[in-house]
Amino acid sequence: MKGVSFLATVAILALASSFVSAYDPSPLQDFCVAINDMKSGVFVNGKFCKDPAMVSANDFFFSGLNIPGNTGNKVGSNVTLVNVDKLPGLNTLGISLARLDFAPYGLNPPHTHPRGTELFVVIEGTFLVGFVTSNPNKLFTKVLNKGDVFVFPIGLIHFQFNIGETVGLAFAGLSSQNPGVITIANAVFGSVPPINPDVLIKAFQLDKNVVEYLQKAFAPN
Repeated sequence: MKGVSFLATVAILALASSFVSAYDPSPLQDFCVAINDMKSGVFVNGKFCKDPAMVSANDFFFSGLNIPGNTGNKVGSNVTLVNVDKLPGLNTLGISLARLDFAPYGLNPPHTHPRGTELFVVIEGTFLVGFVTSNPNKLFTKVLNKGDVFVFPIGLIHFQFNIGETVGLAFAGLSSQNPGVITIANAVFGSVPPINPDVLIKAFQLDKNVVEYLQKAFAPN
C-alpha cells in the first residue's frame, strides 16, 4: 500500500508541475519591468528586466483605451491589445487587457489564444459568442448583452459577432502577459510560405479552385 501511495503522490506532483509550466510563471520579485536592452537587465520570462532603481510610474501606465479602434475593414472589428510590448510593467505578471470595437454586424473571426484564457465583458452591443472544444468539437454559444461576461478557455477556438444594428464595445482580460493570437482562416490560408494546396484540398474537401481563391484572399499584403 505504501508503494501505491508513493506512486500516486509522484503522479499528482507530476501533473501539478505540468499545469504550472503551461502558464506564465509566478514572479519571484515585486515586478520585472520589460526592457529591450540586454546590457541593462536580467532575462526573465521572455524579456529583460529593467534595473529597479531606474523604474518609474510610467512603466506601469498605458493611455488610449478610451479611443475607439478603426473598424473599417473586411470583418468590421478592431482589437487594441495592451500586452507586455505596450505596457512593460506587465512582464511576469501573467495578465493583459484588450479593447474590442465592432461595427454593426462586425465579427472577431474564429481564433485562439495559445497562452491565455479570455474573459470577455460587453460594454455596448449584442453579441453572439462561442467556443469549440477539442475533439469531439462541441460548440458552446451564447447571446450576450450589455454587462454580460463570458469566458473562453485557453487555447480553444472562439469568436465574437456583433449581431446588433449599432456599434459594439467590449473589453477582455487575458491570463498572460503575451497571450498570442492565431486567427484560423489567416493561419490556414494566409501562412508564409503558403501551405501546399493539396494539403488544404484534402483536409477541407474543397475544390482546387476554391483553395487557390482563399489563399489569394488571405495572402498577407
